[in-house]
Amino acid sequence: MKYRFLILTIFLVTMIFTGCSEDKIAKNKIPLVKVQKVDTFENNPAENYSGVVKGRYETNLAFQVGGQIMSRNVEVGSQVKAGDVLMTINPRDVVQQTNQAESQVASAKAQLDLAATNLNRYRQLFQENAIAASVLDQYQTNYDAAVAAYDNAIAVAAQSQNALDYTNLVAEVDGVISAINVESGQIVAAGQTVATIVQTDELEIAVDIPESKISSIETNQPAIITFWALPDNVEGFVREISPIADAAARTFAVKISVPNPPLKMQLGITANVIINSKDNLNDKAIILPLTAIYQTDETPKVWLVVDNKVVLKAVDVTNFEDNKIIVRGLNNNDLVVTAGVHKLHEGQEVRISN
Repeated sequence: MKYRFLILTIFLVTMIFTGCSEDKIAKNKIPLVKVQKVDTFENNPAENYSGVVKGRYETNLAFQVGGQIMSRNVEVGSQVKAGDVLMTINPRDVVQQTNQAESQVASAKAQLDLAATNLNRYRQLFQENAIAASVLDQYQTNYDAAVAAYDNAIAVAAQSQNALDYTNLVAEVDGVISAINVESGQIVAAGQTVATIVQTDELEIAVDIPESKISSIETNQPAIITFWALPDNVEGFVREISPIADAAARTFAVKISVPNPPLKMQLGITANVIINSKDNLNDKAIILPLTAIYQTDETPKVWLVVDNKVVLKAVDVTNFEDNKIIVRGLNNNDLVVTAGVHKLHEGQEVRISN
C-alpha cells in the first residue's frame, strides 16, 4: 500500500512538471519581434546648419573719377548715414578741367553773340534787297553752328561740375562699412572698388548646404534660428537658394530671411539654423529602418502589432535615405515590426522584445 501511494505521488509530480514544460515550450514558439513606436513629432528629421548674420543688400562703393585719395573718414565697422562723406579724392585736376570747361562756355557764348548780331544785320540788308538770299543763308548757318557749340560747351561744363562732385564718395544709404580696400594717398581708377557698405535695415542668415542635402530644401521653407550670443529663438524662412554649388566646398549658398529679428541681432554673429526636410514637413511623415518594409506586390506595407497580433498596413513611401525610409500613413503610438517581417503572417501572435 505504501509503495502504491509513493508511485502515485511520483506520477502526479511528473505530470505537473511535464504540463509546465509543455506550456513553456508552447510559449517559446510564439515569435519574438522587435518594434518601433511611431512618434510623428520625434521622427520628423531636422537638419542643423551653422550660419552667419549678413545684410541682404551689400554694395561695393567706387569713385566715378580717378585720382589720389586725400582723406578716409571711415573704418571697417563704422556706422554711416545717407549723405555722409566717406572718402575724398584730390580735386586739383578736376578743378582745372572745370575751369577750362567754364572758359569754353564763355568763348562759345561770345561766338554765339557775334553770330546773332551778324545774322540780324544781314537780315536787314536782305529785306532792303542789298544782298542775295545765299549770303543770308550762310550767316544763318553760322548762327546755328554757334548755338550748337554753346549748348555743347554748357554740357561739358555740367559734366565737369559733376566730376568735381564725384571727388567726394558719399553714402547713398544708411549702413555699416564692412570692407575698405584702399588707404589715404593711394591712387585709384574710376570704378575701382574702395569700400563695401551693408544696409542694416534688413538682415538675414547665410548658410551653406551640402550638395547631398540641397534637394530637401526649397524656397519659403520654414526654419528656426538660434544664436550663440543671444537667448532668443526666432522664426525664418528660406528666401534664396543658389543654383550653383561652390567649386571648392561643393555646398550651395542659402539665404534665410528673418522677418522679426531680435533687437541685438548684429552683422557677423553666428547662428544655428534648423530646417525641416521638405519631405517631412507633414506631421504624418516618419523614419523607419529599411528592414521594416514588407512588400510582395507593388504596394509597400508594414506589420503592426495590435493586441499581441500582427496585421499588415499599407504605407506611402516618400523617400529613401541610406538604410532608412521615410513613410506616411501611420499614426502616433503604432507599433511597427522592424525585423524579420518576411517570417510573419496575418493575425499571427507575437511577443514584443523589451
